[in-house]
Amino acid sequence: MEAYKIPESVLVVIHTSDLDVLVIERAGQPGFWQSVTGSLDRLDEPLLETAARELFEETGIRADGKQIALCDWQLANIYEIYPLWRHRYAPGVTQNTEHVFSVCVPRDIPIILSPREHIAHAWLPYLEAADRCFSASNAEAILQLPRQLASDLQSK
Repeated sequence: MEAYKIPESVLVVIHTSDLDVLVIERAGQPGFWQSVTGSLDRLDEPLLETAARELFEETGIRADGKQIALCDWQLANIYEIYPLWRHRYAPGVTQNTEHVFSVCVPRDIPIILSPREHIAHAWLPYLEAADRCFSASNAEAILQLPRQLASDLQSK
């Protein structure tokens, strides 16, 4: 029997310097568009490791820490797990903690989807990407992208 999912995950907003955002369509739920997401594989897995793993598994993009560097927003959202997916978690678990990351990539970077998880991808201006997301926390993270990037520039 498969182990239950850990109710702690990452959200990785993939974007270009022009604020185009990559969204991917879920294989099991056509019409459900999102950024990269995924749960910790083990309780002691570092969040940055989880984000890098999920980024690679879902898009083929490898965060090398130099040209492709993940940015930890130090932001966590707690949300109700959709009833559709609660069976993946231990009985009684209804909430997930989601840690937000972003990564800036070149627009022409190859995207290699995991066909088990996603069936399509699209690059959209950030406002359109936010509108397409089915998850409110994902849409909100995309909407916060310009402010987050401006804050990152000021802190450098």
